[in-house]
Amino acid sequence: MKPVIGITCSANQTSQYLADDYIKAVRMAGGVPVLLPAGGEADIPLLLSKTDGILLSGGGDVDPSWFGEEPIPGLGEIEPGRDAFEIALCRFAIRADVPILAICRGIQILAVASGGDMFQDIYSQEKPPLLQHKQRAARSHLSHTVHVLPGSLLEKWAGSATIKVNSFHHQAVRTVKAPLMVSARAPDGIIEAVENRNARFMIGVQWHPEALAAIKDPVSLKIFSAFIASCKTV
Repeated sequence: MKPVIGITCSANQTSQYLADDYIKAVRMAGGVPVLLPAGGEADIPLLLSKTDGILLSGGGDVDPSWFGEEPIPGLGEIEPGRDAFEIALCRFAIRADVPILAICRGIQILAVASGGDMFQDIYSQEKPPLLQHKQRAARSHLSHTVHVLPGSLLEKWAGSATIKVNSFHHQAVRTVKAPLMVSARAPDGIIEAVENRNARFMIGVQWHPEALAAIKDPVSLKIFSAFIASCKTV
């Protein structure tokens, strides 16, 4: 049986939607994608009983009230209903040890749901010089390097201490709480990946491996194949 992967959706005031790259990457790795629209937090236990893994997708900014801060001028558009649903979904999944792959905004949701916090806007809150973390190039372009922590799952999959990634964000994880640990950083110090080695699968990346899987990027393919493989374990 192929594992069923619940993927969270982007949202605005009138629509919920998802880039096709997420669906294609899950299918390519052997999973069956199912979209999880925001809302209906009471139904989360039922949703988790019908899915084998959760993919927290990218999208808009996270409301800073979730980590005890007031909004700053650099904060972008938020969707409070999506935040509430995804943080609740993430916390339920963590307690149930459901495999989680968290991408871009998703790594921030994972960190906040686990008790950490984040930068609302790295360019006004972090000391320069910073890299260009919101590239002006195709989503499949490998923009900047990432330094991978020795002994991490990412190092195992990459077979290297350095990889190249794409980049489309201005928010970022600032601190993580155990059992999450930082597993990769950009050369400017921005956190690029986190993982929980005690979970069946819990990985968050700041870049977009679903877009890189389309060009057969080896690390991105391994991230998705390992995620789907973990969802098959019962």
